[in-house]
Amino acid sequence: MKYMRRRGLRMFAVAALLPMMTLAQAQKPAAAQGPDTRQQLIQITRSYIGSLPANGLAGVQEFMADDVIFSGASGLRRSKLELIQFMSVKPGPDRRTTYEPSDFTVHLYDDELAIVNFGLKSRKFKNSKSGEGVIDEYFRVTGTFLKRDDKWQVVAWQYTPVRDQPDKKANTSAEGQDK
Repeated sequence: MKYMRRRGLRMFAVAALLPMMTLAQAQKPAAAQGPDTRQQLIQITRSYIGSLPANGLAGVQEFMADDVIFSGASGLRRSKLELIQFMSVKPGPDRRTTYEPSDFTVHLYDDELAIVNFGLKSRKFKNSKSGEGVIDEYFRVTGTFLKRDDKWQVVAWQYTPVRDQPDKKANTSAEGQDK
């Protein structure tokens, strides 16, 4: 009797798991998407970062999905609407700040999900009576991209300050890198 229950349980487990295993094998592997998708995501990210000093508000509206979760360096979480309201308070474009993204790593999951991580250098030029000062800040940024209606958009964005100046020699990972 015990043997019959175990056998029935095994058959149930196989019957329940078989469709999921078959579906998992039938999916197209992310590696088959190739470098074109990675380069496209890097280019989208570079375009967004490049638009920030001159027209950051328009970039946010296009780059970020309506349901984005944005977490800044301070740890505060903002929605897209809150981020747009925050940026609207600023007095116009800030051409005294430049942003330099580098050291990209892109992980693709299926055809519609990707994680993009990169280093970001923010350079602020401050005017003072003694001359112009420069303040460099470094961040690690992680964006979660989702492809909806054939368009990549960010659904989660997190950036974290880097306390020590990054050492470019310390990065040994080559997969998915943009140099």
